[in-house]
Amino acid sequence: MATNAPNPLGTYLRDRRTRLDPAAFGFTGGRRRTPGLRREEVASRANISATWYTWLEQGRGGAPSADVLDRIAKGLMLTESEREHIYMLGRGHPPETRYQLVDGISPRLQRVLDGMVLSPAIIKTATWDVVGWNRAASVLFTDYATLPREQRNILRLIFGSDRVRARNADFDSMARFVVGAFRADVARAGASGNAEVTALVTELCERSPDFAALWQDNNVVSHGEGVKRLHHPDTGLLAMEFSSFAVEGRPELGMIIYNPASADDAARLRALLDKHKD
Repeated sequence: MATNAPNPLGTYLRDRRTRLDPAAFGFTGGRRRTPGLRREEVASRANISATWYTWLEQGRGGAPSADVLDRIAKGLMLTESEREHIYMLGRGHPPETRYQLVDGISPRLQRVLDGMVLSPAIIKTATWDVVGWNRAASVLFTDYATLPREQRNILRLIFGSDRVRARNADFDSMARFVVGAFRADVARAGASGNAEVTALVTELCERSPDFAALWQDNNVVSHGEGVKRLHHPDTGLLAMEFSSFAVEGRPELGMIIYNPASADDAARLRALLDKHKD
């Protein structure tokens, strides 16, 4: 017997299946009283019992498992946002994050970076590979375009380059902060046990006693915001405030935007960018 209690999950699933074209899935023949797929057809595509799927639409049987929701999402060809929505309706929380490798960013996201002419900005992955940057970041930090892909990694640059190390004022506190934020990022992106992360950590521990010691501390911090102080050969000591932002729908990506900490820093940054105009 169906319950009369509100059933948002069932309502949503019913709406999604009625929007699908049966012919597109090879379900042909016979007259249909209602549009879309039948319940048993969705159940077949999701590899679950028709009875169990019917109960879900009727609000019976309790909370569905993550596996069942993933099967239904695949059967109904839901987008990632729609998959997250049925998790929220059925289980009260989003699904576990699926870590994705990233080679680059969209042209639209690149235009966002390029629009910040006087603010150095980068986009990094959960493993701290720099996959997007603007001209100001290239001038202030390093020309990422000239580096091989595997060397566009913030951790490799910090713990493997004497030049980068020398440019960073307060190196010890900065390094501790970076390693703690990296640990938090890979966990948030669901990449803690990922082979790529394990290989990167092993490499850094072997190359840098500093990194190895900090990694063993198990410190975790939120990237959030702060101040980065740089010794630049053209400007001297330059203080830059930074703020970190998540990229909507992309938990494996983060944007960091830097702005001068004072009017004097702003003037010197502007002079630096003018000096290195294309």
